[in-house]
Amino acid sequence: MPSTAFDLLGFDPFSADFRTDPYRQYREMDQLARTPAGLWVTTSYQLCAQVLRDSRFGHGDRSWRDTGGSKRSFATMNPPDHTRLRRLVSGAFTAPFIERLRPDIAETTDELLSGLTGTVDIVAALAYPLPVLIISELLGVPAEDQALFRSWSSALARGQDPDIILSAEEREARTRARDEFANYFTDLAERRRAKPASDLLSALVGVEGLTIQELLSICSVLLVAGHETVVSLIGNGTHALLTHPDQIPYLHAHPAIAVEELLRYDPPVQLTLRTALEDVVLSGVEIEAGQQIVLLLAAANRDPSVFPDPDRLDLTRSGKGHLTFSLGIHFCLGAMLARLEGQTALTKLFERAPVLAPNPFEYRETLVLRGLTKLELVFPD
Repeated sequence: MPSTAFDLLGFDPFSADFRTDPYRQYREMDQLARTPAGLWVTTSYQLCAQVLRDSRFGHGDRSWRDTGGSKRSFATMNPPDHTRLRRLVSGAFTAPFIERLRPDIAETTDELLSGLTGTVDIVAALAYPLPVLIISELLGVPAEDQALFRSWSSALARGQDPDIILSAEEREARTRARDEFANYFTDLAERRRAKPASDLLSALVGVEGLTIQELLSICSVLLVAGHETVVSLIGNGTHALLTHPDQIPYLHAHPAIAVEELLRYDPPVQLTLRTALEDVVLSGVEIEAGQQIVLLLAAANRDPSVFPDPDRLDLTRSGKGHLTFSLGIHFCLGAMLARLEGQTALTKLFERAPVLAPNPFEYRETLVLRGLTKLELVFPD
């Protein structure tokens, strides 16, 4: 276990049982502490929520990720640039627009589940293809190119983690995926500029003053946020329900409420990073300008002061108020879409009454995004 990574994070992401259950380590941590490497880390719901809403915290010039140059992701911009770009995209994620996608999501889910019998890896069969098909259609990616998204999305998702826990090969894969993604969408944007279609990319290329780098940043965020998080929501939610089968009837009766608790209980996004843009006193402790703080959102979602008996899955509690989609100006644009995809996929999947196969699951080796690379279910004939 690289000791430098432990010093950076304040907990051990390399321990044998961390992948399966990180929450035990989170419970042992102080609510606010500074690691030997100089990062602040908080597990407190109240402190995470406060930082996410506080304009004195944002994204600094330094990061634990090497971005490969001066280009910044839309997700790590501060106002006014973030405000301007978010406004351009937010129109595609209104409640009426997302609701219009419901029949397509339902139809796509039915097609993916059709004919599944015996032992099936549900990550490969449903969790991965469903969100990539939906986000590809939204962006206007031709059907024949959608297979490219899986390798790019996986590499970019892994690249969300601190460089210190990535191998040289993983950093190279991130760079390669970013370059291939940029080349592809630069070409597709030019094609949409010449011949617009009824998709989000066509709308964005027509926006005056939007640079190609800003356009690529938006598309990259939509890919990772709109695909990888939903993959994990479906996979984590399926595993949670099959290990708590008494909860499944409530899913069918109240899918919207049920998915909120699943998002709280085992969230796709485990943590996020913020930088103090000026000196800030937080819970009686001075955070100096430029210092960084890791917000352990998954730990905050199990804060007993907010969620009684937090380690118990209880779909009736709804998980209302969880921090999985963040808060404030960086609240997830795709939250409504992710919720709808999760509700549809899980309810339709459990109509088929699958059970867990022997040795059914493997977790991905990522820290920021938590999810399964394999989840084998047995479907009745």
